[in-house]
Amino acid sequence: MGAAHEETSASPAVGVIGLGAMGSPMARRLAGAGRGPVMVSARRPEQAEDALAAGARWAASPRELGARCDVLLSMLPDLPQLRSVLEGPEGFLAGAAGREVLVIVGSTSSPTGVRELAEDLGTRARVVDAPVSGGVEGAEAGSLSIMVGGEEHDAARARAVLEPCGTAVRLGPLGAGQIAKACNQLVVGATALALGEAAALASRSGLDVARLFGVLAEGYADSRVLRTRGAAMVAEDYRPGGIAAYMVKDLNFGADVAGAAAVNPALLPVLLESYEELVRRGLGDQDLSVTRRYVEER
Repeated sequence: MGAAHEETSASPAVGVIGLGAMGSPMARRLAGAGRGPVMVSARRPEQAEDALAAGARWAASPRELGARCDVLLSMLPDLPQLRSVLEGPEGFLAGAAGREVLVIVGSTSSPTGVRELAEDLGTRARVVDAPVSGGVEGAEAGSLSIMVGGEEHDAARARAVLEPCGTAVRLGPLGAGQIAKACNQLVVGATALALGEAAALASRSGLDVARLFGVLAEGYADSRVLRTRGAAMVAEDYRPGGIAAYMVKDLNFGADVAGAAAVNPALLPVLLESYEELVRRGLGDQDLSVTRRYVEER
């Protein structure tokens, strides 16, 4: 699968794993940039079809990725899945034995967990955390906000690799990217819930939700969440893009960050409780815009 070509570029060979809603368009952006070889691997080969069509090459296993790539970008859901890909006789690190590779953690994860991963890997790999924000539409357009944490040299390498996917900014040492993503998700989660509540209030009061959101978009209530999720709330079309249940995981990481920073948040516990209730009501597999339905059904 995927045609091989001669490696003439000085850019590092990049492996991408975790070809879901975000990972697949990011792999396409990297492959289409033409900066260096891009390889992909997945449990189901059909997940790689779009990336391969854009010029990526297929690797039959994480071990093969490790043997042929200098950098691994993981868009897997979290660190346990990444560890399973890295370790073992068929893992990425077995293929990369004898070389120091760079592992970019693109998932939203625990800052402490990312640091523990780096400690466990030791000299076998350098680690950078680089969670992203901007949704599927941002991944497809190459306009993601990428929050990077790590040593300056490692972060510079990661930023160069990720440039086709959006704007990558180093925010501090390892784990800083995850702290920034926790702050990001606090704002996104609050905004999505507020918009869902506003839609419910407006609809039950006889207002046209589409017209309301048009007015809000011209004032202080405007946001990227409104512009990317508002239409779905108006249409009550909650087919998954960014899955609502992930907000529980993300906000729990935010609670961990708050505890470590000795911050007693006012909003975060309310948001976490609300999204946990949303999941209990069976809405977690829907798009984040399902907050409207959640409020209406309470």
